[in-house]
Amino acid sequence: MAAIQKILNLRAPIGTFVRGISTSVPRFEIFKVQSPEEFNEKVRNSKDPVIVDFFATWCAPCRMLTPRIETVIGENEGKIKLAKVDIDEHTDLALDYEVQSVPVLLAIRDGKVEQRLVGLQDTDKLRTWVQNVVGKTK
Repeated sequence: MAAIQKILNLRAPIGTFVRGISTSVPRFEIFKVQSPEEFNEKVRNSKDPVIVDFFATWCAPCRMLTPRIETVIGENEGKIKLAKVDIDEHTDLALDYEVQSVPVLLAIRDGKVEQRLVGLQDTDKLRTWVQNVVGKTK
């Protein structure tokens, strides 16, 4: 019992292990669509262009695409948003946008699809594609 008491007394003060947490607001927005209403509000009615990533949790290319597109969206510092739509949860949205395979990226501005990119893409192609979407004027 004395040994356990010694170990407990040797532990560092709680403040020693506290990590600093950033409370600043991120300069870009990535969100997973939870309902058709949220899709209408945040994508179709958005004043900013939105990239919609139609994906499936079982899709390996989708899992490979995710960090690439999120990095590119982050590089654009709030000029564009990324909405992630799981086709298994929101089949109606996938059908509305004629998604026949995943991954599919749609560029939507003012509620209209401007561009479509199908399949796994490398980061450079994604960067060029997103810059093209961001660069277009309304």
